[in-house]
Amino acid sequence: MRVRQFRYAADNFGYLLYTERSALAVDGGAVRGICAFIESEGLKLEIITNTHQHGDHTCGNRGLIDQTGAPFIDNRTLRPGQTIELDGETIEVYHTPGHSEDSICFRADNAIITGDTLFNGTIGNCFTGNLEEFYHSIKTLLALPDATIVYAGHDYVRDSLIFAQYLEPENEAIDSFLGKFDPAHVFSTLEEERAINPYLRFNDPAIIALLERNGLPVATELERWNSLMRIG
Repeated sequence: MRVRQFRYAADNFGYLLYTERSALAVDGGAVRGICAFIESEGLKLEIITNTHQHGDHTCGNRGLIDQTGAPFIDNRTLRPGQTIELDGETIEVYHTPGHSEDSICFRADNAIITGDTLFNGTIGNCFTGNLEEFYHSIKTLLALPDATIVYAGHDYVRDSLIFAQYLEPENEAIDSFLGKFDPAHVFSTLEEERAINPYLRFNDPAIIALLERNGLPVATELERWNSLMRIG
């Protein structure tokens, strides 16, 4: 299974997951670019769906439906562990509430489309989910292999890592990641996220020490998570 990233608006990303013949569009706001790619590659768009129902992610649905005739699947009807098949290849659905109650991620081979749950260098705001659900969603993603490639719903990399550097000025992994950052193809591995993303580092001694200096609770993972969200 291959992944194609499409930038649209100021910082949004949409994606195609595709095989040699078939494709699934996720958060397809870049309607023109997606349709052009499908035509150039001789693909058939089989499914249109979203990571969640916020308008900046659903804005391309109608255009893709009208131009391709592909069926739309409401992400709210998809369930954890459900799979979608494209030419015998499998896309797995993860329910990751937190940013929104309906947030889901799509994993294919070693890549995961994370929407606004997990960004490259940060996480989404907690809007219509809740912090404890969000914590469990992040733990679910952290259980995936280090080599998993994270494709997020927005490019917030530079601002996010400036904040990460503020929290951990001696974290050399942040400088290393910024040094190779390419806005033409935005991604990270989970191994990199564990090294640079403060919201995934609630068990790291440097982060625990930071929380303690700020007088925030650190006794349990969930307390450290909640404390990090307070200073974010």
